[in-house]
Amino acid sequence: MNEISDLDYAQFIEKSIRKIPNWPAPGILFHDITPLLQNPKTFRILIDIFVHRYLGEHIDYIVGLDARGFILGSAIAYQLNVGFIPIRKKGKLPFDTVSETYELEYGNAAVEIHSDAVKKGDRVVLIDDLIATGGTMLAGHKLLKRLEAEVVEAAAIIEFNDLAGGQKIRETGLPLFTVCQVNGTLK
Repeated sequence: MNEISDLDYAQFIEKSIRKIPNWPAPGILFHDITPLLQNPKTFRILIDIFVHRYLGEHIDYIVGLDARGFILGSAIAYQLNVGFIPIRKKGKLPFDTVSETYELEYGNAAVEIHSDAVKKGDRVVLIDDLIATGGTMLAGHKLLKRLEAEVVEAAAIIEFNDLAGGQKIRETGLPLFTVCQVNGTLK
């Protein structure tokens, strides 16, 4: 059987992502992961990439960002036999929460986590589907730091090279792993 490199896996995953030009706005190249999730082979390979990355590491929880981070995070947590914690959009969690506001291109938004979701020293991986401006990932990281969890790494399927989000995340000292690095705008 042929050895397949990480690069080959990344190319395989990237080919499974549907690209939609000029959506939701002119100049944007939208990356739709639903075909990747619909195909059992690509979905399994994607989850396995993350599972193999963290297998054998001391991880207490996978923390998924609303909403596609829930899909990835829960599957990864199940395979690693660790807990899953959601970070939701403001107003969606029923218990005491901690909130973090962040800037968007068109305003601001906020995410929340239950105040008792993690305890001091818990080791977590923070996951979402993509990194564009980095705002959601950085807000999630700030929430986890306020609760004194140790964020081992941030992770996503896609990182847009032509936007500064990945760079902003790395500049905070938070390690970032992404499967595919692509352009998010039409050029």
